[in-house]
Amino acid sequence: MGFFSKIFGKENKESLDQGLSKTKESFFGKLSKAIAGKSSIDAEVLDNLEEILISGDVGVKTTLKIIERIEERVKRDKYVTTAELNNLLKDEVAQVLKENKGNNPLMDFDSTLPETPYVILVVGVNGVGKTTTIGKLAHQFKSAGKSVMLGAADTFRAAAVDQLIIWSERVGVPIVSQGMGADPASVAYDTLSSAKAKGAEVVIIDTAGRLHNKINLMNELSKIKNVMKKIFPNAPHEVLLVLDGSTGQNAIEQCKQFTAATDVTALAVTKLDGTAKGGVVIGISDEFKIPVKYIGVGEKMTDLQLFNAEEFVDSLFKA
Repeated sequence: MGFFSKIFGKENKESLDQGLSKTKESFFGKLSKAIAGKSSIDAEVLDNLEEILISGDVGVKTTLKIIERIEERVKRDKYVTTAELNNLLKDEVAQVLKENKGNNPLMDFDSTLPETPYVILVVGVNGVGKTTTIGKLAHQFKSAGKSVMLGAADTFRAAAVDQLIIWSERVGVPIVSQGMGADPASVAYDTLSSAKAKGAEVVIIDTAGRLHNKINLMNELSKIKNVMKKIFPNAPHEVLLVLDGSTGQNAIEQCKQFTAATDVTALAVTKLDGTAKGGVVIGISDEFKIPVKYIGVGEKMTDLQLFNAEEFVDSLFKA
């Protein structure tokens, strides 16, 4: 069984298909109206397609790139019918994701870790599903046989600490917490110290989800990283930014803010099952050149999936 076949079993693919159904229905409903009565791809069809992609939160920059490529192919092939537009668009979306590392071979939850403990620092604003994402990640790593430890370094809100404690109990993994108002860097240091003593294989650390002052955010995250390196020089191995896919262009703005404040290495786009704005995954991947690593397509623990561009595009364009 191949790498991606292992990740995308029948149940996962069904969840992905269902999770992207609102985006698909919205997009193709608009597309069918845009090409009604047309036999070829002309300027009007392309203008309509551009409007559909932008309204689907693909983003202006990425939309223009896709439209230009389709224009080139129409000119090159001389005559392309509207019936072929679906496959043409599918090809170009897949190519954009491929170019922007959306289809990077990413380790599965049961893959051998490059280093232990493998430290994941999770960032993102409040309300995007950050705590839920951490809980689901912990569950999937634990289910794959790895020992997991959580760190509650979002000490700005008592609710954030409490929620992570609830998730640690639900999943059955230990957590290091000092409560609201504690120094986040101190929590991170204690978490890694405990992970070292107990031989934890995966450490996931939550951070404060506020953007009221980019300089403060930058300083806080830098301090957390610096204390981590005192225990494990290569930590954090991953800085995961969690974005709410249902917020569309706001998610792109949040990505701008966080990538300016810290070195984000991977993205998780959540809540795609409750929105028609799934196109934002394409725009985010293209604009920031940061791999989308996980997508949330439902409520179940396993509905936080490793992102695969081929499977994503297949579900989005599935007849």
